[in-house]
Amino acid sequence: MEKRENFSRKRTAILNALQETDVHPTADWVYAQLKPRYPNLSLGTVYRNLKKFCENGKAVSVGVINGQEHFDGNVKPHAHFVCRECGAVLDVHETFFEENELARISQKFGLSVEEAGVMFRGVCGQCHKKGSAA
Repeated sequence: MEKRENFSRKRTAILNALQETDVHPTADWVYAQLKPRYPNLSLGTVYRNLKKFCENGKAVSVGVINGQEHFDGNVKPHAHFVCRECGAVLDVHETFFEENELARISQKFGLSVEEAGVMFRGVCGQCHKKGSAA
C-alpha cells in the first residue's frame, strides 16, 4: 500500500509543479525541481505522468522546442509565443477562435473541430533588447 501512496504523492507533486509555474517546463525541468524532495523519483515517472495529464485534460503540450517537449498546466484557452532566439515560451491571453467559429468551420468542411490553437514565433522582448543593444 505504501508504494501506491508514494506514487500518488509524486503524481500530485508533478501536477503542482506544472501548474505553479509559467515557464512552460520540460519533463527534465519538472524532474530537477522535484528530485531533491523525492529522491526515488525517476524521469520516466515524470514523462508518464505528464503524458497522462495531457490525455486527461489537466495539462497541454506546447510542442517540441529546441528538441524538448514543453508543457503547460494552464488549460484555459490561450495562445503561445515561442522565441526563436532563447526558446522562451510565453502565454498570449487573447481569444482567437470563438466557439461559433469552430462550429462554422466544422460544418463548412465536414469536420468536427474540438479545439483550436495559435502559436506565434519570433523574437521575445528581452532578446530584442539584447539585439538592439549590441
